[in-house]
Amino acid sequence: MFFTVALVALASPSLAFDMGQPTRCVTIPNQMRVCKDVGYSEMRLPNFLGHSNLEGEVVPRSEDWRPLLQTGCHPQAQTFLCSIIAPVCLDTFIQPCRSLCEAVRDSCAPVLACQGHLWPELFDCDRFPTDEDVCLTPHGKFNHFFKDLPKPVCQSCPAVEASPAVKTVLNAFCHYDFAVTAKLHRLRHSTGEPEFQVEGRVEFIRQGPLLPYDTQHLLQEWLLINLRCASALVRPGRSQLYVLTGSVLPNGVVALTHLFPWHKRDAGIASATRKWKHHRC
Repeated sequence: MFFTVALVALASPSLAFDMGQPTRCVTIPNQMRVCKDVGYSEMRLPNFLGHSNLEGEVVPRSEDWRPLLQTGCHPQAQTFLCSIIAPVCLDTFIQPCRSLCEAVRDSCAPVLACQGHLWPELFDCDRFPTDEDVCLTPHGKFNHFFKDLPKPVCQSCPAVEASPAVKTVLNAFCHYDFAVTAKLHRLRHSTGEPEFQVEGRVEFIRQGPLLPYDTQHLLQEWLLINLRCASALVRPGRSQLYVLTGSVLPNGVVALTHLFPWHKRDAGIASATRKWKHHRC
């Protein structure tokens, strides 16, 4: 059901916006959380999807996009989305530029595809104005910073091996770029918060090219992008400690390769981590 409601709605051609129709300015309500901190406080109705009923259409439909934004698929995904569903209230209509649409689409469409959905037809980037017009352009600083960070993507589910032998774990430590321990948690019921979370600190066994300040966030984004894989790792309402190994590809993409659930009885993992500290490969 990931994004299904939003994507079905966006497939309807009746939602096209007529810039000649009268509009009004309203305060972005607190319950419209996906756009509450977007950088302005008033939005124009109807929005660019043609929605004019704030409580009945705009706010409920906006929540359909929260899971996509939580994946961190692009640093300006919120700016792009809110410029359409909650356009800033100025003297003139400000749409996203085609270049901003393309930047967000190129990063976020693969996330939608991972959940079995196409990029919405109504968000066809050719429909938006070029940078020569008055529109929202991509922010170069965000794009440059985003490209420099290791980033998770949709991937085939990594191997999961319970009660592994010491040699198996050590081989994973040696053959891949990084190894970390992290406690993964899955919410029992939907609350608007991310369904999967990384609890507490991420401990490095082998840091490799991962960044200490970003790794917890990176792993959580991996879980939210790869929901099918994540659903097999933790039962609803439960937490599980894992040893995760993987590689960072030359283009900065993070690929998880092996996951070992670490239970108290798993002496093999504990022994492997001790040996790694003293002997390495």
